[in-house]
Amino acid sequence: MKFAICNEIFEGWKIDDAMAYAARTGYAQIELSPFTLAPRAGDVAPAERRRLRDAADRSRIGIAGLHWILARTEGFHLTTADAAVRARTADYLVDIVRLCADLGGTRVILGSPKQRSLEPGVEFAQGWAWAQAALRPAIAAAADQGVVICLEPLPAEDTNFINTAAEAVRFVQEAGSPALQVILDVRAMSHEAKPIPQLIAETKAHLAYVHANDRNLKGPGFGDVDFKPIAAALRAAGYDGTVSVEVFTFAEGPEAIATRSLDFLRSVFGAG
Repeated sequence: MKFAICNEIFEGWKIDDAMAYAARTGYAQIELSPFTLAPRAGDVAPAERRRLRDAADRSRIGIAGLHWILARTEGFHLTTADAAVRARTADYLVDIVRLCADLGGTRVILGSPKQRSLEPGVEFAQGWAWAQAALRPAIAAAADQGVVICLEPLPAEDTNFINTAAEAVRFVQEAGSPALQVILDVRAMSHEAKPIPQLIAETKAHLAYVHANDRNLKGPGFGDVDFKPIAAALRAAGYDGTVSVEVFTFAEGPEAIATRSLDFLRSVFGAG
């Protein structure tokens, strides 16, 4: 398994400096939020895409992919009754996939809880069908570009659509493409009724990415979540992909979050 860290914790840093610091700390990869690069994915010019990829190479760090892909954008939604908005969202997700591929990334993390939540009057089955349709162009682009879109189940406090790993697996199975798989997030799994190791075991056939954090919204090792059975379950599932640090509160500062999280993960998983 490889360890990565999400770059939005380095708020106010130049992206090159964040990559260099993550590499020096010992991370193998960095996961990027598009809004830290430009207001929209399409605003990242080809020359800048090449420059970022070269900067990562110079820092000897890989770019895992993109997450928070609809954060700080407007006018996008997967399950709205507005067909024009769904079409615009479908087109934008293709842009996201292309940006990911151009940066050398292989994973697009689809969380975006507010942009997928069912609006009043929209039935679950209808929202499901609309989301499937809106994702088809991006899934096709991902398959062509060697990228995997990872659907993230999120707790009810975040969204009312796809709250469990089982729902995410069913959505992926119905889509029927290896370019759409599942990401499991430790904080999100902590809200499910099933134990986390069971969720991992039940999802393993479609598991393509893991976010490491705590139920308290901080980094791994900053709370009470026991990671030893999580690490054991991932090994038992044969998972050999990326485990990426994603946090939501930055009070400790980027340096402490990055170093302490990695030290903790290494103590639980072993070097990576």
